[in-house]
Amino acid sequence: MASVEFEAERGKGKDMKTISENRAYGGVQGVYSHTSEACGCDMTFGLFLPEEAETQPVPVIWYLSGLTCTHENAMVKAGAQKWAAEAGVGIVFPDTSPRGAGVADDPAYDVGQGAGFYVNATEAPWAANFRMWDYVTDELPRILFNAFPVEEARQSIMGHSMGGHGALTIGMSFPGRYRSVSAFAPIAHPTACDWGRKPFAAYLGPDESKWAAYDATLLMRKRGFDGPILIDQGAADPYLDTLMPEKLAEAMMARRQNGAFRMQKGYDHSYFFVSTFIEDHIGFHAAALYD
Repeated sequence: MASVEFEAERGKGKDMKTISENRAYGGVQGVYSHTSEACGCDMTFGLFLPEEAETQPVPVIWYLSGLTCTHENAMVKAGAQKWAAEAGVGIVFPDTSPRGAGVADDPAYDVGQGAGFYVNATEAPWAANFRMWDYVTDELPRILFNAFPVEEARQSIMGHSMGGHGALTIGMSFPGRYRSVSAFAPIAHPTACDWGRKPFAAYLGPDESKWAAYDATLLMRKRGFDGPILIDQGAADPYLDTLMPEKLAEAMMARRQNGAFRMQKGYDHSYFFVSTFIEDHIGFHAAALYD
């Protein structure tokens, strides 16, 4: 794998720093930081590259995490590296929000640092930093494809909870970019639930027409996704009423969306749930990426 320092010498990733690189399943799990123009602060992300990346570019899966998480939660808890290594794909783990002493925050867990919701905030004090949509869809991809051996032409995206919301909305908003989309227990209809209405009002203001671009159920009704979708939802999830998975399932059915929506009996919202089915999701994306 080409190191960040080596790429910097070639004029790529000039301000990027290597926080750590660890051998894992024949590949390398790295953690890197850089100065973000989109978020106006330093940002950290994780990137797993399989052994194949030492000799050739590999497809990449984006994993977006949920409320209160950093880049580290899924990287450490999901167990994705084993299956990514077997499939020969990379996985990038972005952070969930801007961070730092100068970044606006809130005592609540669902607004502020750790709760970026993958939107571009327009309201004070959030607009100065909370531009996670631009960060995940524009800035970080440019950095990634310039500095590491990953293929821009072969990308997929997935996420958990708030990150599932992000993966679905981003996937549907960029036709042709992602080969497949999957989600674990996504916030499926945020314009109609407390986990969406409160942060959307804070970040985007009171005009609810501006919220629709960030609602997976509304986007599914309007345009759908131009590839396969896989959704896993725990049937014992304590947040089912808030997540509103039935609304997304209804929209997928009405649109005849290519995909599967699975209710997993006895499973909750935790990373025990995610790690149980991560093999299925990596395999699902690998099939699309190597199609």
